Amino acid sequence: MNNTALFDFTVDKTAKTVSINMEFDADPSLVWDAFTVPEILDQWWAPKPYISRTKYMDFKVGGQRFYAMVSPEGQERWSIQRYTSITPKTNFKIFNCFADKDENPQLPGSDWDLNFSEHEGPDGSRGTLVSISVYNESLERMESLLEGFKLGMAATLESLKNLLATLSKK
Repeated sequence: MNNTALFDFTVDKTAKTVSINMEFDADPSLVWDAFTVPEILDQWWAPKPYISRTKYMDFKVGGQRFYAMVSPEGQERWSIQRYTSITPKTNFKIFNCFADKDENPQLPGSDWDLNFSEHEGPDGSRGTLVSISVYNESLERMESLLEGFKLGMAATLESLKNLLATLSKK
């Protein structure tokens, strides 16, 4: 693949869904680990200059990740991700919502469906396509978060791309 890998962000207000597709120049197993291993996830799951800090993560159906995005000034924005379905190496689904530091959810939230597949680039190189669908039960919530979400996801996935390039060399 190349450095101009796909980043596609599509909004369907009628379906209250955001779809994101991103190509990575990395093996699907490594990309899967980047989303499911907290020590790797915390290295990229926040737009710079924020950092991600996982308090705990239990990656299994019914388990959850409780984490904060932390600003350079130390302000924490907590979230809960509850794992609702896992098909190893190819798909997992979560319910995601903001929370306070005591794990009290701030509803409504959103349902995420993440798919991982091997992808061949135009030059014949192999990589991974990650397709994410985010459904919001509240159109108003989705619209209020949309601009920041798009910018944040673009920056966050770019951080993942850079991290994967480093990890792939090891």
